[in-house]
Amino acid sequence: MFLASDNTSGVPEQVLAALGRVNDGFSLGYGADDLMQQVQAKIRTLFEAPDAAVFLVATGTSANSLAIATYVQPWSAVYCHRHAHIEEDECNAPEFYSNAKLSLLDGDHAKIDAQALETTLTNAAEGVHHVQPGLLSLTNLTERGARYTVAEVTRLAAIAKAKGLPVHMDGARFANALVAEGCTPAEMTWKAGVDVLSFGGTKNGLLGVEAVIFFDPAKAWEFELRRKRGGHLFSKHRFLSAQMDAYLTDDLWLDLARTANARAEALEAGLTKAGVRLLHPRGGNMLFAEFPLKAHDALRAAGAVYYDWPAPPPQGAGGDHPHQCRLVASWSTTEADIARFIEVLTAAL
Repeated sequence: MFLASDNTSGVPEQVLAALGRVNDGFSLGYGADDLMQQVQAKIRTLFEAPDAAVFLVATGTSANSLAIATYVQPWSAVYCHRHAHIEEDECNAPEFYSNAKLSLLDGDHAKIDAQALETTLTNAAEGVHHVQPGLLSLTNLTERGARYTVAEVTRLAAIAKAKGLPVHMDGARFANALVAEGCTPAEMTWKAGVDVLSFGGTKNGLLGVEAVIFFDPAKAWEFELRRKRGGHLFSKHRFLSAQMDAYLTDDLWLDLARTANARAEALEAGLTKAGVRLLHPRGGNMLFAEFPLKAHDALRAAGAVYYDWPAPPPQGAGGDHPHQCRLVASWSTTEADIARFIEVLTAAL
């Protein structure tokens, strides 16, 4: 019953097999491997973007930070939700790589409110004394497990574009959002106004690789330079390429996300039946719930692993004290895991 995060799961056999195959013999480094050409072609086809520039890095933080830095200046504002991953969980890396300022917006379930964005951009002060509007960044799925619909992405991107701002999407859980939304990759991204996507792999089963996809290839050379200067150009790059190639082969990436989402859906149904309060709508494979401490104690005694959210319970709190948590299903979460979790929770309640 390991529901701490989807990045705690193992790696699918198809990916491990692909790594074993490229371990034999030799290959050119730094992205000149043949597999990288296949990855680029597959992503271009998948996203209906024949001119897209595609790059691989090992972490989501480097993908987000380098992508954002490619579009902004040190005097720029990067508009994001106050609970965006780039704000809460990347230790100022986007600001470190770009020297820009994160400008925080509000909205329910960690989704930017369109009116708040429009008001902020309309009221942005001009002149040399003020930070300049630079870029809009959307996190999909959000840090509270909700999903931006295609319509919502389109509306927010249109507001940004009307003010001349490019749009970045942090897609660490892009696959989970996509299969839940039931749309195409193109519809979720460039057709909705997204300029650059951090296309996640690690949280959806990979050992450690993310793609950065520029739908405007004019930014490609600058990103290459920033990736190298920032220390994120892999020498033995074929081991990144092999993971991403296996991920995209035979729709493995979609199958993994569908499994994770299905487990979260079953968990949601069990929690709801047990009378548990859910704090945010489930957009994919993450849930936030509140139930008494006695149930948390029973679950952990039975071997459940998950995070208190946003903080541990206060000292001395009794068993009936309501306490919140985050529950994340992965591709390797089993039906038995979910059934056992609900069984223990229901008995404790």
